[in-house]
Amino acid sequence: MVVVTGQNKASGNLDDAMSSSDAEDDFQDPATPTATQAGHSLPPLPQQFPEVVPLNVGGMYFATRLSTLRRYEDTMLAAMFSGRHYIPTDAQGRYFIDRDGTYFGDILNFLRSGDLPPRERVRSVYKEAQYYSIGPLLDNLEEVQPLKGEKVRQAFLGLMPYYKEHLERIIEIAKLRAMQRKARFAKLKICVFKEEMPITPYECPLFNSLRFERSESETKLFEHHCEVDVSFGPWEAVADVYDLLHCIVTDLSDKGITVDHQCIGVCDKHLINHYYCKRPIYEFKITWW
Repeated sequence: MVVVTGQNKASGNLDDAMSSSDAEDDFQDPATPTATQAGHSLPPLPQQFPEVVPLNVGGMYFATRLSTLRRYEDTMLAAMFSGRHYIPTDAQGRYFIDRDGTYFGDILNFLRSGDLPPRERVRSVYKEAQYYSIGPLLDNLEEVQPLKGEKVRQAFLGLMPYYKEHLERIIEIAKLRAMQRKARFAKLKICVFKEEMPITPYECPLFNSLRFERSESETKLFEHHCEVDVSFGPWEAVADVYDLLHCIVTDLSDKGITVDHQCIGVCDKHLINHYYCKRPIYEFKITWW
């Protein structure tokens, strides 16, 4: 005969209760998130700006109306101060823009009254206008010097095959040549020619007719590569060799390259019959320090 005591019953009941509790725990609904937890998932409220906005642009301080910053809606400044984006503030409560503020005053002057910067600041302000995506300012700057002239210059340089690549080749050759010789400077031979067809002096008056009368097979007889480091040309435009030389020197200088050049003669390679190359050869001296 088996006797079941009350203690065992109680124990059994307790075990059953615990098992039931565990089972219920397994099927409980997820706990409601706390206010702190919910705060992380909720989107921040739109940022509010005062009517007069204090600004800290890279450590330079400005103040302007909110409407000025929002003048052109498709710009970065209008988007930044639309309230849709969070903008940090400095210790004094100024809204901080992590950008060099040297030319930001010129940006504000255009947004306020349409004023353009003086000529010596045009290129720099243009870069800032690109950064802030201010289309009307970009359009206005492109119509004043020196950017207007640059558009004309680039139209001419667009006729030059591999112009930018040739500039990089000049720099690379000059660097390697100077390093190999442990020298302060390096010299290169550069050919700059406008016309493809070589001519002799007595053919000048008939050049146009001669040019078009030559067959394709005859034209190939005149094709050759001058013994130089880099060649520019040919091209069809009013601008001449000296104009292209000016472009080359200017663009190298813009890259921080110190360059001097002089004509040292022409290519005297004999081609056929009484035809010689006669393309002008220039010596470029690149000084590194």
